[in-house]
Amino acid sequence: FSLALAAAVFAAVVAVAYFGFGIMGPWVLALALVLAVALALCIHIAMEWERGVICRFGAFNRVAGPGLIFMVPIVEQAACHVDLRTVTTPFGAEKTLTSDLVPVDIDAVLFWMVWSAKNAAVEVEDYASAVSWVAQTAMRKAIGRATVAEVATRRDQLDEELKEAIEEKLNPWGITIIDVEIRDIVIPKELQRAMAQEAVAERKKNARMVLAEAEKDISEMLSDAAEVYGGEGDALRLRTMHLAYESVEQSGGTLVVPSAFSEGFVDQPA
Repeated sequence: FSLALAAAVFAAVVAVAYFGFGIMGPWVLALALVLAVALALCIHIAMEWERGVICRFGAFNRVAGPGLIFMVPIVEQAACHVDLRTVTTPFGAEKTLTSDLVPVDIDAVLFWMVWSAKNAAVEVEDYASAVSWVAQTAMRKAIGRATVAEVATRRDQLDEELKEAIEEKLNPWGITIIDVEIRDIVIPKELQRAMAQEAVAERKKNARMVLAEAEKDISEMLSDAAEVYGGEGDALRLRTMHLAYESVEQSGGTLVVPSAFSEGFVDQPA
């Protein structure tokens, strides 16, 4: 845009001098060149998502944009153009020790944006690099405070903890954190097998506890039924009948009852 503007101004000044006043010479070309360069330095364009940080004699003056930006040559300079769109920054932590001394590798993505172009330009030298380094440091600290089991199972809590820690550091620089998403957690293979075995054992334990609770409930109900029938012997016979029914129902076949087992279904002679 600056080059096109300079070329247009240069051509316009030369055309007016030649066709309007009928003069042409080195001083005309020099004047046209000076005006072209001056206007090119005065007028700039900022896109819709950009803001220009303008300094006057080195001191912050204003934030300009979007659209045309007018500056006084030599007196004012554009310190930088700040992008206000949402930015995604991948970051990670390799071989980071948890609180129980297990090395893990974690990959994550940070979604952030600049809300104050002035602070992003004045308070920090390179805000994009600063975001990446702060995110990595915060992740290593969060991992060091948790066990490997907590890191593997509490991913949502770790996302929220990282978001709060990173935003606390970046907010004074005019940067806000939209979200933090952990993509992958890599645990050593030896520990993966141990954790899998532990999970299987825990599920078996829970299954046995559920079966024990069910058996307890059944025994209490049968005891109540025995009182109705008039004795605990009847309760045992009812339980025997239930077991036989469950066996036939699960197998889907025919139940063959041994003669000794069938005695539990009938009253024995005195």
